[in-house]
Amino acid sequence: MNLTFFFAAIALYLIATAGYFIFFVQPERKPIATAALWAAFLGFASHFIYFILRWVEGGRIPVTNFFEAISALGMGIIFVFLIMELRYRIPALGAFMLPLVLLLMAPAAVTSRQIEGLNPILKSAWLGIHTTLALLGDAAFAFAFIVSVMYLLQERQLKHKHLGAIFHRLPPLDVMDTISYKALSIGWPLFTLGMITGSIWAESAWGTYWSWQPKETASLLVWLIYLSLLHLRTIGWRGRKMAWLSIAGFVFVLVSFFVVSRIGVGKHTF
Repeated sequence: MNLTFFFAAIALYLIATAGYFIFFVQPERKPIATAALWAAFLGFASHFIYFILRWVEGGRIPVTNFFEAISALGMGIIFVFLIMELRYRIPALGAFMLPLVLLLMAPAAVTSRQIEGLNPILKSAWLGIHTTLALLGDAAFAFAFIVSVMYLLQERQLKHKHLGAIFHRLPPLDVMDTISYKALSIGWPLFTLGMITGSIWAESAWGTYWSWQPKETASLLVWLIYLSLLHLRTIGWRGRKMAWLSIAGFVFVLVSFFVVSRIGVGKHTF
């Protein structure tokens, strides 16, 4: 029964994506953008209901296998998108953000959806705290990634003096640079807290705060990349350089999430 809400969420995300694309092509149709935003919001609500029902059914927060993890990541990205959209009112974000969510969640169509038991040693309140913080950090990085892609598209239009349709749909460069930085300045502390709480959880479960497992090493690399990015921002880096670094950072997030967590090595394997 709970999967009904999951698939309803996917359907609503598809409707929202279609609406944002229509608005992107025909920006004078503003009610379409409003309808798309409502579809995204209702999709998130249905997704959240699914999440809670699966939590109740499984007796644990549903983030411990691949299907649950990509579902939670998608929900987290939608959550960040809705907050930023309500704050900045940039409908063009939806035309880029919703397709990313659907793409990241696509493996759910061919992944086992069975609720699996949890190793007793991992039953701890730290599971929910650690994974929530880490996934919200990843979601903020995903948002910054999309805005960086939009920035580079806009900058390319300006550089080649080819002010086509995309130029008139996207926000000014300084606006995108600012909101990307704000997303990173939120995402990095969340990701940091996720690593700290994960270390505390590891010590209580396995007797060591850090053991250089592949997932731990990959997470450390992601953490260092975004730390460097934020530091470079403080010494004057802006615009194109920051956009490329943000994109590179998110590529490492995807490698950590979709590759390292699936290779069957270490204690963090789905």
